[in-house]
Amino acid sequence: MFKKTKVTEGTATGQVGIKKKSKVPGVMITQFVETLPEGKSHPDFTRKPIALTIQEGKFAFFKAIVIGDPTPTVTWNRNNGDVSDTSRYQTKYDPNSNEHTFEMPNVMPDQADTYKCFAKNEYGQAIVTVVLNVIAVGFKKNAAQPKPAEATEGGFKKVLRKSKIRPKSEQTERKDGEIDPKFWELLLSADKKDYERICAEFGVTDFRWMLKKLNEMKKEREEEQAAFVRNLSNLKPIQVTAEGSASFEIDMDLIDPSSSIFIYKDGEMVPYTKELGEKMKHSLNQIGKKYIFSVRDLMPDDAGLYQLDVEGVNMFSTEFKIPMVDFLVKIQEVKAVEREDAVFECVLSNPFSKIMWFGKNLPLEQGDKYDIEVSEDKLIHRLVVKDCMVVDKGIYSVCAGIKSCNAWLIVEADKDAQKGKKSARKTTRAGGSGVDLQKVAEEQQAKLVKEREERKEQIQVAKEAAAAAPETPAAPTPTKAAPKPKTEPAPVPSDSPAAPVVSTEPGITGVLSDVYVLLGKPVELTVKMNVDNDGTWFKDGEELKSGNRLKIAKSGTSHKLTIGSSCDDDSGIYRFTSGELSTQGKVTVGDVPEFDPDDLHKFSKPVIVRVGQNAAFKMPFAPQESLVVSWFKDGTEIKDGGGVKIVREPNHSRLLLRDCLRTDAGEIKIQLKNPFGAVEATSQLIVLDRPGPPEGPVETVETTSSVIEIKWNPPKDEGGSAVTNYIIERQQAGQNLWTKLGDVSADKITFRDRNVTHGKKYNYRIYAENPEGISDALETTDSIMAGIMILSGPPGAPQVVSASKTCIKLTWTPPEDDRGVPIVGYQVEKRKKDTNQWIALNAVNEPIEDVNYNVKDITEGAEYEFRVSAINESGAGDPSPPSAMVCAKNPNMRPCFKNPEDFIVVRAGNSVRVKICYEAEPPPQITWLKDDEPVSPWVNVVNTEGVSQLVIPSSKRSDSAIYTIVAKNSVGEASFDIEVRVTDEPKSPGPVEIEQTVNGKVAISWAPSPDEELDDRLYYVVAQRDSNTRIWKTVADRLTTHTYTAINIHPGIEYHFRIYAKNDMGLSDPSQSPTWGVNSNRVPISSNGGNLTQVCFERPPSILVPLKVHTPPKGYQLFMTCAIRGCPTPSVSWYLNDICINSDSNYYITNSFGVCSMYILRVRPKDSGEYKLVAVNSFGKAECSTKIVVRE
Repeated sequence: MFKKTKVTEGTATGQVGIKKKSKVPGVMITQFVETLPEGKSHPDFTRKPIALTIQEGKFAFFKAIVIGDPTPTVTWNRNNGDVSDTSRYQTKYDPNSNEHTFEMPNVMPDQADTYKCFAKNEYGQAIVTVVLNVIAVGFKKNAAQPKPAEATEGGFKKVLRKSKIRPKSEQTERKDGEIDPKFWELLLSADKKDYERICAEFGVTDFRWMLKKLNEMKKEREEEQAAFVRNLSNLKPIQVTAEGSASFEIDMDLIDPSSSIFIYKDGEMVPYTKELGEKMKHSLNQIGKKYIFSVRDLMPDDAGLYQLDVEGVNMFSTEFKIPMVDFLVKIQEVKAVEREDAVFECVLSNPFSKIMWFGKNLPLEQGDKYDIEVSEDKLIHRLVVKDCMVVDKGIYSVCAGIKSCNAWLIVEADKDAQKGKKSARKTTRAGGSGVDLQKVAEEQQAKLVKEREERKEQIQVAKEAAAAAPETPAAPTPTKAAPKPKTEPAPVPSDSPAAPVVSTEPGITGVLSDVYVLLGKPVELTVKMNVDNDGTWFKDGEELKSGNRLKIAKSGTSHKLTIGSSCDDDSGIYRFTSGELSTQGKVTVGDVPEFDPDDLHKFSKPVIVRVGQNAAFKMPFAPQESLVVSWFKDGTEIKDGGGVKIVREPNHSRLLLRDCLRTDAGEIKIQLKNPFGAVEATSQLIVLDRPGPPEGPVETVETTSSVIEIKWNPPKDEGGSAVTNYIIERQQAGQNLWTKLGDVSADKITFRDRNVTHGKKYNYRIYAENPEGISDALETTDSIMAGIMILSGPPGAPQVVSASKTCIKLTWTPPEDDRGVPIVGYQVEKRKKDTNQWIALNAVNEPIEDVNYNVKDITEGAEYEFRVSAINESGAGDPSPPSAMVCAKNPNMRPCFKNPEDFIVVRAGNSVRVKICYEAEPPPQITWLKDDEPVSPWVNVVNTEGVSQLVIPSSKRSDSAIYTIVAKNSVGEASFDIEVRVTDEPKSPGPVEIEQTVNGKVAISWAPSPDEELDDRLYYVVAQRDSNTRIWKTVADRLTTHTYTAINIHPGIEYHFRIYAKNDMGLSDPSQSPTWGVNSNRVPISSNGGNLTQVCFERPPSILVPLKVHTPPKGYQLFMTCAIRGCPTPSVSWYLNDICINSDSNYYITNSFGVCSMYILRVRPKDSGEYKLVAVNSFGKAECSTKIVVRE
């Protein structure tokens, strides 16, 4: 229930305020009236303003959409301040979008506050609040956080941002050797596996020093973070999503949920919104303890270092790199069939080791379902969707940097698959780009190589210019490798001419780099300077001097260190110093990996498995650093995933191929590679299977009346083991049975079949067999006949026996010359008039064995001619001459009727249907007569082809008559009489009298039934019962008179008689006779004045068992009963809503010895109502009623 309260704000005197609930969370609604007029409504928000965090000086605005009738008035307010200054606050309304906008151009920190939006009309008002946070410009290292709007004058604390990352405008030039602060921020948030990559990127080589300092910084950072968060986990670096945006995630349990969260990019604060679905570029969404920062509409300038701070303390740092890459060839739509592989391909403009694939907006990884392939030049990228099913269809996309493209995968059902069975896996691939990707990639690779060479030439020119700086008065060209030399003008004597004197500071132009050296090979390190200065060489901090294997030389500005024959001890950090200048590089001495000879011999042995089994390879090796292990099959590298499992351990590697197929057989190679070289070991995988089918087609070498010789070729795939023999089977054309003829050795590819019959055709199947099993069969494409084909001569021309619109009967005579080959049957052909095409009515392998045929494939009214060919074992012979042209129509015939009924009995009130079938050509004219007179207009006559039907919807006794159907056409006329008797159950005969004529006989007479005059087929039936047997038995039947003489009437026995009237519908109710027998012979006793009391059984009707209430469902049956009594027997009438229904055929009503019943086969809604039963006799009446309700 709504709670009613007095409202002091926004309501007039006497108004009440009823709190209402809005569908939009956070909206407070007050209704001013208890009942809203029809069509009117109080205000409500369909879109409320969204909280906003924005940088100082930006354009801030709130938007809202309100509804209500009449249209509400919208106003804005703030908690701590005034919004009347139009230069700072502007209110606008767009009638097209129905949006109310509250704008604050050039927003300032003092405008940070809680704002309210009011929507009001005469029936109520709606209020919503929204918070604005303003980030002050210069909120950097030494800037304090603005005081919250709700804080008191001195109740806030200053928070300083701890990160050393500063905006580019505040960055100072770093000194030589100083590490970029970004390096430490990235390490603090990175996984350990990424340390090496980050150090290589920033040029840090002293890992021990780095780890020591990083642990100290982590401890200090964790202490700072503990003041604001309880737990920090699941740090996911920024990456591009399938929707084309970039996001990073962090799980953070804040101690104070109201703590301020700031986002920085390269040291500058980023404005963002906290609401989902907004169109701002940056958003920070919170789901429980998970925070997700997203950047939409990616551009190249979105790259940079992103940091998340809580109250000035950094929690997470991640770098977003956007490589300069684009798609030269985009992925295209793929249409695949079920169980087929689908391929998406693309070509990039620059090498990219890994790009992101998405299917239905979910990232895809290498595995059982997907193969992700990259070419050696890293320009061609390929996604293979294996074993496509219908559920795999959808949009697939690929992202490289901030570039993306997508395409549809359409999977069609396999039409060749058997219903209810899964189709076999297909070996074909669908899709691809449709262009020569390799050619596009080679052209792009050549272009990239050319660009690199041009850059190298530019750098070399810059180096040469820098090296020539001491000899050239002009300033040297700065290069990336050497710092800019500083030049100062020297003092010029007053007596000398003014000439610039250049002084060049020392610098290193050729620096050291990391090198790898094979064990025993010489090492040469060279450093070049721009001036001729001395220098010192160090190894791992110790100064080096020339010795046996070590030679230090200086030639002008070039300094060289040479090691004659390197050994393991020569590995280390080498540094060259000259004054304050220095350069260093790492020298690593090692050797090419190698295998143990015993392990190599063991690995080289072939691995033999059967189809469906697993194949395993294992290769031990000595543990080494920077060792890359790769497996290859037939020169193509094998990736982990699908049916391939690769295990890499420090001292060995294993390859497992699951469920091997024949296509998996081939050369298996393992490669060990380190910076010093590579070594390979090779083995063979043999997969055993039954052989493939022999190669066809089957050639017929010889065919005679007694021999057929065939030839084939060996199978392409022997299944890994040699074929041992071939099995040959034969089938006679037209039969289903295949019989094995025998087998031949593998060195024979021919077979002679000597058990053939001249003129017969045969099919052959050849199987190849090896120790693993029997191959599929190679079958002959056409039947091979033994000997020469001998065809029979033509039969006699077909004769037309009869023709109708549905069938033409033909007969013919056998050919006079069967040419010595028995005839097995005939083939019949037809040709329609005005056409040239003969159409066979039966196939050659389904011959007609008799010399007559019924053609049923015809069109009424069309004309045809026919011909016949005799068929023997060689095929169908020459056709016979064509028959005469015959029309497919019935022959003219006089009308005749088929099995008509001549007598029909119908109960009065029911419909009369007289159906007569006839045959006639042409179709006759049908006429119906009643007693030789035309039938009445309300009698329906329905004529269809071959059938005429007379229908009287509701018959009466007067419809009884002789009906005659007359059919007449041009050939003749026919008629037929049908007697229709419309009657009903007869009424009972009149009173019965009994008179004794002679001893042992009585004469029974009765008055006629009232229906006797209406029904000439009515007769009477007499039934008798005596006191001995008490069984009623019929003693007379089919009486047309009104008297009957009963015989064998014995004294002392009571007799009762019943008289029935009977017609075609059945028996009437009986008329009872007086009792004849004992009492009728008794002499009456006279009374002597005493009063005798006479017993009378006559009484008015009464209800013994009343009707009950029923509620049957629609369409169900209903049965109602009640019991009555009365003497004489009362007559019973049924009423529905005071309308008598005794004569309604929808109700079956009975009265059996006082038990009155009514039955409805299927109740209808109109059967609902009040039912009443009325029983009446000469002494009175009784009634009872009930209600029936039919449920829908």
